[in-house]
Amino acid sequence: MALNEYKPGTAFSGVIGRTFDVSTPAWPEPVRAKEGAPNILFIVLDDTGFGQMGCYGSPIETPNIDQLAKDGLLYRNMHTTALCSPTRSCILTGRNHHSNAMSGVTELSTGYPGSNGNIPFENGFLSEILLQHGYNTYALGKWHLTPTYQISAAGPYDRWPLGRGFERFYGFLGGGASQYFPELVYDNHSVEPEKTPEEGYHLNDDLAEKAISFIADAKQIAPTKPFFMYFCPGATHAPHHVPKEWADRYKGKFDDGWDAYREKTFAKQKELGIIPEDTELSRHDPDVPEWDSLSDGERKLYARMMEIFAGFLTQTDYHIGRIFDFLKSIGEWENTIVMFISDNGASAEGGPTGSVNEMKFFNNIPDSLEENLEKLDELGSPSTFNHYAWGWTFAGNTPFRRWKRETYRGGVSDPFLVHWPKGIKAKGEVRTQYTHAIDILPTILELIGIEAPTAIRGVTQSPIQGVSFAHTLDDTDAPTNRHTQYFEMFGHRAIYHDGWRAVCPWPGTSFKESGAFFGAPIDKDKLVELDTTAWELYNIEEDFAENHNVADRHRAKLIELITTWYVEAGKYNVLPIDSRGTLKFADERPKIAVDRTSYTYYPGTQMVPANASPSLFNRPHSITADVVIPDEGAEGVLISAGDVQGGYGFFMQNQKLHYVYSYAGSQFFYVDSDVEVPKGPHKLRFEFEVTGEPDVAVGKGAPGTGRLFIDGELVGQGEIPVTMPLLFGLGGGIVCGADIGSVVCNRYESPFRFTGTLHGVTVDVSGELIVDHEHAMKVIMARQ
Repeated sequence: MALNEYKPGTAFSGVIGRTFDVSTPAWPEPVRAKEGAPNILFIVLDDTGFGQMGCYGSPIETPNIDQLAKDGLLYRNMHTTALCSPTRSCILTGRNHHSNAMSGVTELSTGYPGSNGNIPFENGFLSEILLQHGYNTYALGKWHLTPTYQISAAGPYDRWPLGRGFERFYGFLGGGASQYFPELVYDNHSVEPEKTPEEGYHLNDDLAEKAISFIADAKQIAPTKPFFMYFCPGATHAPHHVPKEWADRYKGKFDDGWDAYREKTFAKQKELGIIPEDTELSRHDPDVPEWDSLSDGERKLYARMMEIFAGFLTQTDYHIGRIFDFLKSIGEWENTIVMFISDNGASAEGGPTGSVNEMKFFNNIPDSLEENLEKLDELGSPSTFNHYAWGWTFAGNTPFRRWKRETYRGGVSDPFLVHWPKGIKAKGEVRTQYTHAIDILPTILELIGIEAPTAIRGVTQSPIQGVSFAHTLDDTDAPTNRHTQYFEMFGHRAIYHDGWRAVCPWPGTSFKESGAFFGAPIDKDKLVELDTTAWELYNIEEDFAENHNVADRHRAKLIELITTWYVEAGKYNVLPIDSRGTLKFADERPKIAVDRTSYTYYPGTQMVPANASPSLFNRPHSITADVVIPDEGAEGVLISAGDVQGGYGFFMQNQKLHYVYSYAGSQFFYVDSDVEVPKGPHKLRFEFEVTGEPDVAVGKGAPGTGRLFIDGELVGQGEIPVTMPLLFGLGGGIVCGADIGSVVCNRYESPFRFTGTLHGVTVDVSGELIVDHEHAMKVIMARQ
C-alpha cells in the first residue's frame, strides 16, 4: 500500500458486529487532491548562465524555453547559491542551503551541521508534502542530494529520491554524468542504458522518454490525479556531449568570440527589457584574454567549444519541448505550473583554455592547448569529457561579472521562468522583485492552497525560510517580500538587504589579480583581514551589474551589512567558513561499512560508486583476482575503475595479464606480462609500490612501480610516473569482471567481460606487498 493511498488515523465509521450480516463496512477514505489541482513541473538546468538562453538575450536557440517566457513570466532577480546541490536543496525544501547541511556539493561535505550533506528530515521536501495531498511525484535526471557514502547498493536508501517523497526516479545520483554512458539508477537500483551511442543513445532523449512514460502510466488510470515532476537534465553541466549535427548548426556563429557575444547579448537584453535601461556591462574579466589577442589555433578551438555547448543547449530545449508537447496532447498543459530555473551561473570548470576532460580541473591538472587541439574533432563525442574555456563562462553570465562558485551576481543571479496558463493572467512580462530559490516552495504551496505541514511521517518540521512571491504573478508593481539574503560558497561571501549588496570575494576579484586560485584556505587571521579590507558594496537598485564599489562612500552601510551577514550566518549554520575547495576531496568521510584494509568484489554485481570504494590514490596497494582459466583460455577485465576521464583496468588479453593506468585520459601507462596465464585455478595479482611524493597542487599524484604476478611469481613490471591525485571522475566506480560504459583505455571495447571463472577480486590497501622483488626480477630476466 502506498504511503498516500489512504488518510492515516481515520476513525472507523462503520459498525462491527459479531458476524458480517450485522456489520456495516466503512472503507478508509482515499487521499485525493483538490478538484482541479494543477500539475507542477520543475525544470532545473545545470550551469546555465543568465545570458545563455534566447529569452534572456542569447543567440542560442531555445524556442521551447522561450515560449515559457512569451506566454508566462520572466524573472530577472532570481537568485541561487552559486552551486548545484545547495541550490537544489533550497528549491525542494524552502530552506537555506546551510540549514540543509549543504554548504557545498556532497563530495566536499565536512563534519559540521551546515555542511555534512545529510539534509535533515525536519526539512521536508515538496515531494513529501504533495504526496500527502494526493499527488503523484516523479524525479528525473540529476539528484546529487544524497551523501556520497550513502549512494551504494548497501544504502541506506532513506535519502535517495524514493526516500524523500518521490514515487519514481530515473536518473543519476551524482553531480554529473556522461550523456552517452550515464550511471543510471531506476528507482533504487542501478541499470545500464538501453542503447549504445552507436545506436543513438543520449541521456536527454532517454530522460524525456521516461518523463513522458511516467506521466502517461498514471494518467491512463487516474486522469484527474495531478503530478509533481522534478525534471533535471544533466545539461548544461560538463561534459558538453551532443551529436555532431546539433553542434554543426552553429558552425561559424561564434567565430567573432566571447567579447562580441557579450556585446550582442547585452544589447538584446536591453531591447527585451530584461535588464534596466541604465545597466552597464560588467568589466572585461582579468582572467579572460581579449579574443583578438588569441592565436588562430586558440580561436578555432574555443569557437568550436562554444558551438558544441550551444548545440547541447538547443538539443536539451528540443527534448524539454517533447514533454511540453505531450502535456498539450493529453489536455494537461493549461493546468500545469511550470517553473524553470538554472541552479547557478555558467561554469568556469573548464579553466582558461577549456578542456577535453573536466576532471583535470578537479585534480588541479593543467590543460594543454596542443592536446585540446588534437582532440578538436572529437569534442562532444563519447571519447571526451569536454568543457568550454572560461571566456565563454563570463560571456554566458552577461551582464554580470564572474561565475559559478562565486557570490558575485554572475554566480548567483540566474534565469527563472513561471508559466501557468490557467492560473496566471499576465503573459510575456518581466518581473523585477528580488527572489531566491528558497522562495519557490512556499510560492507553490500558496498557489495550490496547501498549508506547510507541522510534521511529515512523524517528524516535526522546521519553519520554512523562504517567502512566497505568488503575489507578483499578476502584479508587476507588487512589493518585494524578500528583504535580506545571505550567500556563502567556498569562503566567497555576500549579503543582500533592501537594494544593497555587499560582497567579500575570495580568493579575490580575480585569480590573476589575487595570485590565488580556487581552494585557497582562509584561516582565522586571514578572515579578520578580509572582514577589515576586502568587502565591497554595491547599490544594485542603481548598479544592476555590480560595477561601482561604493564601500568607501557608505562605510556605515557596509558595516551594517557585514554585521547582518554574521547574524544570518549564525542563524542558518553557515560557520565555520571553509574555503579549501577541491582540496576537500581528500578529507576522510564516514563509511557505511566498518573501516578495513581488504575489500572483495564479485562479478555480476552493481557498480560500486567511487565514494564507497577504497581510495587507492597516493598509497601502495594490491589487487588479487581469484580465477579459473578454462582449457580454451580466457580474456576480459578482472576489475576496472574510472572511465574516459581517468582510471585503471586489470585485465587478460591474448592469454596474458595486463594493467593500464589512465592519467586524465591523456597519458596511458601499461604493465604487461611476458607469459601466458596457464589453464586452471590461479591468483592473478597487481601491485603498486609508491616511489615518490605526490604534488596535489599541480595535479600530480604519487608515482610508483606496477608489478604483475601469477601465483606469487613476478611476470611483468613497469613504471607509472604520474597518477591522478584526488579522483578519477564524476562517476566511474569499481566494476568487477567488466569495464562497462566509457572504457578506461582503447585496448578493448566495453564491456569486455571476463570469459573465465572469476570467484572474486580483492583490493588490499594495507601496504603489504610481495617483498622479494629482487629475486622475482632475476626470475623474469632469466626468461628474456
